[in-house]
Amino acid sequence: MSGERKRIRWLLLLPCAVLLVMVYFFAVSLGRDPSLVPSPLVGRPAPEFSLPELLDPNATFALQDVEEGPWMLNVWASWCSGCLVEHEFLMALGRAGAPLYGLNWKDGYSDALEWLQLRGNPYRIIAVDADGRAGIDWGVYGAPETFLIDADGIVLYRHVGPLDGAVFAEVFLPVLEGNTP
Repeated sequence: MSGERKRIRWLLLLPCAVLLVMVYFFAVSLGRDPSLVPSPLVGRPAPEFSLPELLDPNATFALQDVEEGPWMLNVWASWCSGCLVEHEFLMALGRAGAPLYGLNWKDGYSDALEWLQLRGNPYRIIAVDADGRAGIDWGVYGAPETFLIDADGIVLYRHVGPLDGAVFAEVFLPVLEGNTP
């Protein structure tokens, strides 16, 4: 009978042990910034793509079409609430002449056009990634995301979430100056 009691006691303690392990991992993850998602692309060549342009579906946009550097690729969609948050800042970048390109990700063509007509277009060119395959190559898992690419086509930085003046000043500018964040 004592052997059976020990087994019952261990069976009762097992869920408590599992719960403690789960609480530990949950507590550790609470202290992490979800926008700091490491990207295997940083320091590597930007993934190639050739996609239709949103404003001219008969034309295509590919990485080799970008002649200057550094430049930014902003992943956005009309259904994305974070994209709405960052849009005014992107408009300011566009007005200032920043080399900003768009990747319209998993969006409806007419929805994307309507969104731009209502809010303005900050991008030099917008590629359409309707099925999300280019986004997979870039490691995109949600919009908005913004990539900073140098003149040689190397990904310098990836920002997950809405881009704003503070992030641009505190992260993008130091990266452009050769100081990693």
